[in-house]
Order: sequence, then structure tokens, then C-alpha cells
Amino acid sequence: MRRRFFAVLWVCLIFAVFPFTAYSGEELFQYSTIDALLAGVYDGQLKCGELKKKGNLGLGTFNALDGEMVVLDGQVYQVKVDGKVSLAPDSGKIPFAAVTSFTPEEFLPVKKAANLTELTKIMDQGLPTKNIFYALKIEGRFPKVVARSVPRQTRPYPPLAKAVEKQAVFTFTDVEGTILGFRCPVFVKGVNVPGYHLHFLTKDRKGGGHVLDCVVENLTVQVDPIHKFNLVLPEDREFYRLDLDKDKSSDLKKVEK
Repeated sequence: MRRRFFAVLWVCLIFAVFPFTAYSGEELFQYSTIDALLAGVYDGQLKCGELKKKGNLGLGTFNALDGEMVVLDGQVYQVKVDGKVSLAPDSGKIPFAAVTSFTPEEFLPVKKAANLTELTKIMDQGLPTKNIFYALKIEGRFPKVVARSVPRQTRPYPPLAKAVEKQAVFTFTDVEGTILGFRCPVFVKGVNVPGYHLHFLTKDRKGGGHVLDCVVENLTVQVDPIHKFNLVLPEDREFYRLDLDKDKSSDLKKVEK
């Protein structure tokens, strides 16, 4: 009886220290895979209008790798290599994107993170497990955000690691906006980006891109745990014939920097 009491007490202590969120109904919808994008498959068939039906927050890119995608409040924004931001037309097509119907269930205060690495460590410490998906949103004034966009490509398409060599980097200081994106578990390597993948959009909708670095002070990370993953693969000859046997982890590291 004594042993049973201590076993029950130990379980209660675990859940007191790690307050796991109850199962949520949200799902992460994704079109294509990150390895296909890394290999240079830059043309897809999914339209922006269809993507908007799958979620109100997310990220991705556009056919021909024509800039960075930020999905915020149900709108699809396109950040081109010249830094200009516009609403993407519903008819625009997508080679890779991930979205969810964002409803925050947890809130992580961040007193100060001097860079993106510190921010991700703080978030990791506040999450109950690394084995599910999370949608993330940080709104407010940022001392600094460094973001990038990529130029539109022409065929024959180069691999993504080659394409980002001509990326444009934008540095925003004392800027209001939203950092958003996902944290994915390690077991989705090759399908999505393991760890954090974040994009940025200014409050005035005039700037943004893929987040390379940031400084965060006295803001709150809104977190939506996700337990369902819906992957839709392209239905075209280019994807069917693509050789995905090679481990592209080193290419992904080059692209994410």
C-alpha cells in the first residue's frame, strides 16, 4: 500500500511539473516536403485560395521560389526579394507551405532573448514535450529582427542551398510586428524542418521574411499544441521522379542560416 501511495504521488508530481495540455483538435496542414523544396521542386499545384481554407497562420513560399510566404489572420502575404509585401492572389500557386487554425492554449513570457538561439532555448524550456507540433506567435515591438527573402528562380531550377546564396537580408530595428511559425519534432526530418521555422511580418504589412535572427524583450509567445498532421503530396511528374534518398540535413542548415 505504501509503495502504491508513493507511485501515485510520483505521477502527480510529474504532471504538476510538466502540465501537459489536453488534446487539441487543431491539425498542421502541409503541402509537399521540405526535402523536395531543398532539391529544387519550386512549382506546385496548390492555390493560395485553397491554402487559406486550411488555416489562418503559417508559412511557405510561392511557385518559382518567388519570395517568402507569411500567413497571418487568414491572409497570405508575399515578401519579395526587394522587400515589398503584397497580398498573394487566391490563384497564386504554392510548392511548399504549412498552416494551421491557430488558437493559443499556452503562453510563455520572454523577459529577454538576445538572439534567436536564446529565444528557441527559452521556448524549449517552457514546452511540455518535444514530440508534438507547435504553432507559435509573438506579437509586439521587437528591438531587432533580421529576415530574408529569396529571388524568383528560372528553369532549370537550382537546389535551394544555391538559390539562397542570392538572398536579400533585411534588418528591422525597434519594429512592431509578428513572428510566427512552427516547432516540429525531430522525427519529421525530410518532411518538415525539425525544430523551429519562423517568419516575420511588420505591423504595417510593409516588410518581413524568413527569420534569421531576432531580439525579444518583455513579450509573450502564444503557443498552440498540435497533435494531428495532414500531409498532401504533389501529383506531378517532377515530384514523382525526384530522388529523395539522400540526407539533406546539411543543405537545410545552410538554408536556415
